[in-house]
Amino acid sequence: MNLKQIDYFLKVVETASITKAADELYLSQPSLSHAIKELEKEMNITLFHRSSKGVTLTSEGEEFLLYARQISEQINLMNRRYKDDEAPQQIFSVAGQHYAFVVDAFVRLLKQYEDHDYQATLKELRTYEVIEDVANLKSEIGIIYRSHYNRQVINAELEKKHIHFTPLISVKPHVFIYKDHPLADYEKIALSDLDTYPKLSYDQGHHNSFYFWEEVLADFASRKTITVSDRATLFNLAIGLNGYTISSGIINADLNGSDIIARPLVSSETIEIGYITNNMHTLKPIAHTFLEILTERLEVAVGSD
Repeated sequence: MNLKQIDYFLKVVETASITKAADELYLSQPSLSHAIKELEKEMNITLFHRSSKGVTLTSEGEEFLLYARQISEQINLMNRRYKDDEAPQQIFSVAGQHYAFVVDAFVRLLKQYEDHDYQATLKELRTYEVIEDVANLKSEIGIIYRSHYNRQVINAELEKKHIHFTPLISVKPHVFIYKDHPLADYEKIALSDLDTYPKLSYDQGHHNSFYFWEEVLADFASRKTITVSDRATLFNLAIGLNGYTISSGIINADLNGSDIIARPLVSSETIEIGYITNNMHTLKPIAHTFLEILTERLEVAVGSD
């Protein structure tokens, strides 16, 4: 096996077609097909299911993809380090659900590198996309939550994709509302108190099962529901329509201002916030630093609640 074969394999995965991959690689289709078959023969595995509609990865191919991407990533890092000194280094990538505390930790991490050129990535994604991003090694770390309700489904999905969940902190559910909301003076809010107000939820795309929703108690029926795709829109609707969402209760006033407040929800549910990592990947030192910062910020936020 050589690096060219790895590149060929990754291009076929990207295009889901040997013909399209050959065009983009400026190869003939037979040449590329032969190279893939030689790789399969050498590795003694079948990488793709082939059909008239294109190719899809086999289970062996999915596992091989994890290793191939690691190799490609390391080669790119070496090229940037030794062949292109002027290119900023990709130092870290993290994906998470829509959490301001993740942004806060990311900001504090990169302030340590403000005297250097770098490339870093922070993604706010749907739940399933966070899992996929870590599974495909596009992000070193993913930040999600588990609850009594979704734990079994989330754990099964993580195990299937060779991903490990490490708990960071457990909190009780809170209701995020506008500071001038009619329920703002309540010390605690019951689900029945929310009956007449719009429930705000993040869109989960094709994986729109309650188990993948970012809002705990997602299966609680509401007379009015609004689905959004980003945190700013959710907060604007909470202000403009007296909407609400149910989350961790951890708010960062420095990033989100003081218009949104959190009130405890009467519930026996628990939100377990944690990070996920790929079992086949060893975290870089910067990832460990990020986790230290994230843990410290979470403890400060909960301690000041």
